Formats: sequence, C-alpha cells, structure tokens
Amino acid sequence: MKRALPLQALLLLGLACIPAIGQALYLRDRVAWDAPAVAADEVTLRDALALGDASLWVDARTEAQYEAEHIPGAILLNEDRWGELLPAFLTTWSPEKQTVVYCSSQSCAASHEVARRLREEAGLKNVFVLHGGWETWLETKK
Repeated sequence: MKRALPLQALLLLGLACIPAIGQALYLRDRVAWDAPAVAADEVTLRDALALGDASLWVDARTEAQYEAEHIPGAILLNEDRWGELLPAFLTTWSPEKQTVVYCSSQSCAASHEVARRLREEAGLKNVFVLHGGWETWLETKK
C-alpha cells in the first residue's frame, strides 16, 4: 500500500499536465511569450480599431513614408514639421476622440515623442501610441 501511494500521486500529476500540454501545442502560434508588454500610454491595434470613428490616427513618420502609404484617415504630424503641421491637426481634433499616434516600428521613438508633445505642449487628453507601430497595422493586411 505504501508503495502504491507515490505511484498514484505521480500518475495523477501526469494526468493533470495533459490538458496544459494539449493547450500549449494547440495555441503555440497564437501565444506571444516574449511579446513586450503594452505600456500605460499605448493601445493595442485591436483596441484602437474597436474605437471606430471615435479615434483619430496620427502618423509620426516622415512625409515620404506617409505619402507612400498610411492608415486610412491618418493625419501627418511629425517632429520635423511640428510647428507647420500642428494647426492642421488641431482643426480635425476633437475632445470626444482618442488620438492614436504611430510610427515605423516598436523601437521608433517618434510616436512616443509626438504623443508626449500633444499631451504636454498642446494640452490634449486621450493620446495613445499604437503598440507595435506601423508594422502591426501591416500585419492586418496580410
């Protein structure tokens, strides 16, 4: 009897792991174990798209990149031409909308800087950075 108890415990432990192993195998392509966390000033693409017309997209990339392709309805506002482009942005902005700023990648600091300036210098609220940037948007087009 004493020998059977550790064997039974081992068997139960093994059986308990089967669903976890099955789920890990089934979801292996959908779980991003090493994906960077979404920062407090960021928004995921799914959440930004869920806003629908309540969002205002801001492209913080260069003018050439914007002209080549951008998120439909996005407004160009980058640091290079901040003073020139800000008035045009402010005419389309409204307090009911959430502003989503993006640039070329997760490592691009331009979107964070433009979002910071909109919050601090322009005094706007509800300004977020698109987590994953432009590349995240491109993934939806595949």
